[in-house]
Amino acid sequence: MIITFPDGNKREYPQGTTGMEIAKSISERLAKESLGVVVNDTRYDLSRKIMNDSTVKIITFDSEDGKEIFWHSSAHLMAEAIQAIWPGTKFGIGPAIENGFYYDVDIPGDYKLTLEDLTKIEKKMVELSVAESEYERIEISWEEAVKHFNEVGDQYKIELLEGLQDQEITFYKQGTFLDLCRGTHVPNTQLIKNVKLLSVAGAYWRGDSTRGMMTRVYGITFPKKKQLDEHLFMLEEAKKRDHRKLGKELELYMITPNIGGGLPVWLPKGTFIRRKLEEFLRTELVKRGYEEVITPHIGNLNLYKTSGHYPYYAESQFAPIKVEDEEYMLKPMNCPHHHQIYASKPRSYRDLPVRIAEFGTVYRFEQSGELNGLSRVRGFTQDDAHIYCTDDQLKDEIKSTVELTQLVFNTFDMKVTTRLSFRDDQSSKYAGEAEVWEKSQREIKEVADEMGLDYFIGMGEASFYGPKIDFIVKDAIGRKWQLGTVQVDYIMPDRFELEYTGSDNSKHRPVIIHRAPFGSMERFMSILIEHYAGNFPFWLCPTQISILPIGQDQLAYAEELKAKLEEKGFRSKIDSRSEKINRKVAESEQEKIPFALVVGQKEQEAGTVALREHTKGNRGTKTYEEIVELFSSLNIPGSKSDH
Repeated sequence: MIITFPDGNKREYPQGTTGMEIAKSISERLAKESLGVVVNDTRYDLSRKIMNDSTVKIITFDSEDGKEIFWHSSAHLMAEAIQAIWPGTKFGIGPAIENGFYYDVDIPGDYKLTLEDLTKIEKKMVELSVAESEYERIEISWEEAVKHFNEVGDQYKIELLEGLQDQEITFYKQGTFLDLCRGTHVPNTQLIKNVKLLSVAGAYWRGDSTRGMMTRVYGITFPKKKQLDEHLFMLEEAKKRDHRKLGKELELYMITPNIGGGLPVWLPKGTFIRRKLEEFLRTELVKRGYEEVITPHIGNLNLYKTSGHYPYYAESQFAPIKVEDEEYMLKPMNCPHHHQIYASKPRSYRDLPVRIAEFGTVYRFEQSGELNGLSRVRGFTQDDAHIYCTDDQLKDEIKSTVELTQLVFNTFDMKVTTRLSFRDDQSSKYAGEAEVWEKSQREIKEVADEMGLDYFIGMGEASFYGPKIDFIVKDAIGRKWQLGTVQVDYIMPDRFELEYTGSDNSKHRPVIIHRAPFGSMERFMSILIEHYAGNFPFWLCPTQISILPIGQDQLAYAEELKAKLEEKGFRSKIDSRSEKINRKVAESEQEKIPFALVVGQKEQEAGTVALREHTKGNRGTKTYEEIVELFSSLNIPGSKSDH
């Protein structure tokens, strides 16, 4: 049989050759690092025989497929360890997740796992790893599978099997553990020896609050100890950067049950930062020909029925409000309102593109258990915009929105990759004809290629009305977040009967681009706090400079400095308390103020300051002119200190 590799090279192998044998034929090192293989877009275990001409890709831990295989195999190993310690345990599901894995378990006697138990399970996993048990794939009939789980009394697996009657059933076995599973798995347990179980939580079976509560155990594993150590360091760093903790310490926002869960209140300092972000983006929007609007917080229910957002996303929206003979909704998105603005008067091809922007607040219904600081809320503000253009203008407008989004992330020193979120033809959720989707997906991909974007394609990730470019940013400690988005929409112009008069004097439909570089101000702020660990860049800080007089005799000089700095547009405050200077410096550091100006008798007489930079310490004695030059260079979006 002929095997074709991702680089286009072809090799001949005997029919029935396994993925492991193919990896060994390339190099022994690759064979050691291999975790699985993709055969014609289907994942195989390395031990599974390949019977026909195929395209083959060897999977290692460096890939997303590799991590999923490694972590799903680790979930099985953890389950075996739990079963060994607590015989009779029943098992729900045990998937790989973005960072690691979990397994939902039901331990006999309603036993509650403790942190000490996690250490015990870890030790057992390492012990089982050393046994080098192979992960064995077993094809079995549906009837035999049901019989097995009836015998062991695992009602969770029997319930899962109820939805699999017309599908291929496979078990996986390693050591003494046998599980219902599609796979894929690593060759043997010996690969999984760097283990850390992270936490325990309650989880309703199948996410249904009317069902029984199971115990969910979270863990992480890596092929190398160094990788595990680096990840655990990152987790500790993430705790220090937690925006909920820093948001409270720095007095940026608050959430109180007296107002309502998931409804953040921006405090003065947080409001200042948010307004600076808005000001930064507004400046760019003016350059690019956007017009800003303001729309209501509620809208007629029929508006969202026309768009399809209701009932498509009814479960994530607040219930309609009865007002006399009409029904209204808390606005779940801004788009339908903007479409009404476009439709409010006749449009000519000479008017296009029309670019409508709004910092619009919207509302989504989130379960209380899903709320999380600023990152998951019930009311949030999107930096929303909609561009109405002709087919001929579309690609240039997409490029412009991508460039704006890249500018935003570059300003905040965030590394960006892009996902082209396309339609999955197997799903029925998408509106519109297949030809329209093919056209819009082709246009997005052409733009991505022409701009040289670092992208991957996510099938099934599109919105119901069109494909999009999603921006995945990497923060200062390597975590990835989805933020800005650019979407192409041929569907809404039809639904809202949007028109323009073309050069041929006939009516045409515009194309709509939906775009939001920040995504939502709340979520962007949560990521920004953690990205900078609260140490915001100089231009964004509510207080940029603390002036610290050593004694009361220097207060007048401090006031003079403050007035002169304010004239130059810098934001400063004086610590006039009768405290020792070391205490004042320490508290300025705690508040994460970028610079401190220490002034004593010597500085007052010389007309200078002793400059300190946050986290970096003493910068030496500076004249007023020198600090103004430094601060001016840093008071621009995207600027960085030279230290």
